[in-house]
Amino acid sequence: MVHVRDVLGELMAIWRSGGTAAMATVVRTFRSAPRPPGAAMVVGPDGAASGSVSGGCVEGAVYELGNEVIADGVARLQRYGVSDDDAFAVGLTCGGILDVFVEPVSPTAFPELGDVAADIDEHRPVAVATVIAHPDPAWVGRRIVVRGDEVAGTLGSSRADAAVTDDARGLLATGRSEVLTYGPDGERRGEGMEVFVAAHAPRPRMLVFGAIDFAAAVARQGSLLGYRVTVCDARPVFATRARFPTADEVVVEWPNRYLAAQAEAGAVDGRTVICVLTHDPKFDVPLLEVALRLPEVGYIGAMGSRRTHEDRMQRLRDAGLTDAELGGLASPIGLDLGARTPEETAVSIAAEIIARRWGGSGRPLADIGGRIHHEQDERSRSVN
Repeated sequence: MVHVRDVLGELMAIWRSGGTAAMATVVRTFRSAPRPPGAAMVVGPDGAASGSVSGGCVEGAVYELGNEVIADGVARLQRYGVSDDDAFAVGLTCGGILDVFVEPVSPTAFPELGDVAADIDEHRPVAVATVIAHPDPAWVGRRIVVRGDEVAGTLGSSRADAAVTDDARGLLATGRSEVLTYGPDGERRGEGMEVFVAAHAPRPRMLVFGAIDFAAAVARQGSLLGYRVTVCDARPVFATRARFPTADEVVVEWPNRYLAAQAEAGAVDGRTVICVLTHDPKFDVPLLEVALRLPEVGYIGAMGSRRTHEDRMQRLRDAGLTDAELGGLASPIGLDLGARTPEETAVSIAAEIIARRWGGSGRPLADIGGRIHHEQDERSRSVN
């Protein structure tokens, strides 16, 4: 998915120059929509475009709307795919429905953007709540920025600010972005005002243990999927930046000590992915003792042959882990794709992570019926 952070560089360059861009954000989806809420596209004053709201389906229509917003400065909420005919006309042939909010962005229209961009760059949680629909057009485009106990901006009334701030904090805690509905003045039992809360939680983490050739390929896949990737190994000769240029950080430390310290610091949550690639019992057994007892984690996978897997499981049982705790381990790691090379194996691992996250079966789509895109609440252990 193209997230706001992926187009932030282009957006900030225009903002810093004093220009006006149009930012289009998917705020709501129905049925088999190609992009989830939060997907973003930026149209610049020079006509350049970056990002995507539909994977190509409606980009042209959104691009034209963006140019209109730049010209007149009026934010718009547009639905694409209301009917099959409409969907075909704009290219949304997947049968899904997208609500896209397009707003002007400039130092005048969005003065808080510099601080928000800094928060996102520094992995500090921040939520931006924007009015996308209201009986009074003057409210549309107003926003508040929520950071912990701090709130910047106003929607137009203290009642609306209080209600939206409270709900935005809840969404930020779980990293979810969605549209909330209120009465025109923020009444919880009412309708008329719609507010899109874009929760910019820190990127989910992928912790790769074992500085081997497979780890380099897995780190590349993790970066591609939007994870903040850490490679950890106790051997300094192998854990080097040169060997893992796509990782966000490379750490020389005993894996179990590093994971325990990260958990203690609150840096491991329900979105965190743990890939144990050492397949050496002196490293992976103590590490898995820590990992499998974490209160929250998105995925834990361990590499190794069938024989290595059986030996590892016995060692973990001998260490006192229960069957319930061992049930959280994906081992041998990855889906059965027939992978041979490190790159192919990394794809199989990434595929299993995606399937666990969204509740997919891993079977060919041609062999199954029903929806292609799973709902967000169908994920397994991840909270975001």
